[in-house]
Amino acid sequence: MDQPGSDPQQTKLNMPAPVITTELSADRISEVAADFSRATTPSLVEQTLYIRSDNSRAKLPPRSPMANSRSPSPFFVVLFGFFLFLIYSMSDVHRNWTPQGSKRSSPKKSDHLILGDAPGQGLPNRLECDGLKAMNKIDPSNENLNSSERVSFVTVFTVYNSDFTGTNEKLHDVVTVGNIAYSKVDRSMAILGTFIKFIQVSMPRSSVIILTDPASKFSINHQNAILLPIPGDYSRESLMVQRIRSYIAFLGKRLEENESLEGSIHFIFTDSDIAVVDDVGHIFQKYPNFHLALTFRNNKYQPINSGFIAVRGTLDGITKAKIFLQEVLDAYNTRYTKAYRMLGDQLSLVSVVKSHLPLAFQKFSRQKAFAGEVNGVIVQFLPCAVYNWTPPEGAGQFHGMPLDVQVVHFKGSRKRLMLESWNYFNSTSSRSNMLCLILRSGRTKYDF
Repeated sequence: MDQPGSDPQQTKLNMPAPVITTELSADRISEVAADFSRATTPSLVEQTLYIRSDNSRAKLPPRSPMANSRSPSPFFVVLFGFFLFLIYSMSDVHRNWTPQGSKRSSPKKSDHLILGDAPGQGLPNRLECDGLKAMNKIDPSNENLNSSERVSFVTVFTVYNSDFTGTNEKLHDVVTVGNIAYSKVDRSMAILGTFIKFIQVSMPRSSVIILTDPASKFSINHQNAILLPIPGDYSRESLMVQRIRSYIAFLGKRLEENESLEGSIHFIFTDSDIAVVDDVGHIFQKYPNFHLALTFRNNKYQPINSGFIAVRGTLDGITKAKIFLQEVLDAYNTRYTKAYRMLGDQLSLVSVVKSHLPLAFQKFSRQKAFAGEVNGVIVQFLPCAVYNWTPPEGAGQFHGMPLDVQVVHFKGSRKRLMLESWNYFNSTSSRSNMLCLILRSGRTKYDF
């Protein structure tokens, strides 16, 4: 709605190292070591060479039976090795010990944009950048501009009232983007506002519906954007599974409100940390048969990204999409209860698709759209490289930014980049140059 940071700094702790005691005193250890040394080292007499006066070869005096019997005892060898290991272990514990309740310092994330090389340069159908200037401009396609489809974007968003009232606010939670300082909740609201503004620029006829916790205390002041309270558990621990529940509840409301939905509004469920940079309404004309559309990438464990789900706004489309999402929710509640907070939705999507359409996974590496049937639901699979492009994958498997990119997803620690990108676009009005900024800055992980 996963670029390089600075080197981690060692945190120095002024706390005493732990003391490890054993049953043997230091004096006793010294005595044992001395006994071992005497048992294994020849005496000074035995080491003395007697040289004959006629300069014949040197020889050792014959060893007495007593001397021959003084070979090292296996017990002392084992015991001495044990004490060496014990001493090493004590020093290792001291070196790696971290006091209880403290954490190792994590790499510091950048509080400003860092421009790197633009990936994908020289490759066909990829954005070319000279600095922040796009050499092959990306303009909205005529196909997209002529789209007659009406689309509403639906997202789940909430704020936590303790954060909103500032009771947990800390000085280090305040960050600055441009000339504006943001608290933690201010950042969330700014990201939501930027999400709406990108849609209004790229798809001015579209609306935004924000599904939220009825207990949340926030308001929005954007044209064509409304709040729709949906009861549920929006706690941080259950937010991802609640998102699926809210989607299902919303589709159920649509079915209750209007049984005749032919030619009505289509819906695209997205995360709120995306930027719609082109009119994506054309997908409902370009792919006229699907009920629900998902985005895929070449990822072994999470090939389907849940940040973009399109639903055809017909009676059949909404009904079938609701059935599909209910199966996803059932898989979530059955198999991924420990992932309610994060990633469980994507794992559940993969589980459902794999159980009905296992051959789809062979096509995920090709980055070409295809369709398949999942339990009676026609699912259109769209490549993430175009409809759910992300900065880290743009620097990796996507090999840059395709010229027909539609949606940019600032997932993970790229929320600063989302706000900075909007500020840059707002000051230059150049969509292509803004995409060069994103492409060159996307390798870095930022402070939020």
